[in-house]
Amino acid sequence: MDTAEIERLIREAIPGASVLAQTDDGHHYTATVVAAAFEGKTRIQQHQMVYAALKDKIGGDELHALALQTSTPQ
Repeated sequence: MDTAEIERLIREAIPGASVLAQTDDGHHYTATVVAAAFEGKTRIQQHQMVYAALKDKIGGDELHALALQTSTPQ
């Protein structure tokens, strides 16, 4: 899975989100997601929203690991 696909899936599920996904090896990814939709949500709830956007892609061969940083716009 390429980073553009990760970014697209997250943006589709969380409209208006700013997303930057990166990988060094094509299996382990990092993503920074900034979204107004995270306002009032705990960090766990924010991460759950991102994981829901990636559905069955995460944990399998396509997307083995994802380290997340989430926040609201400042």
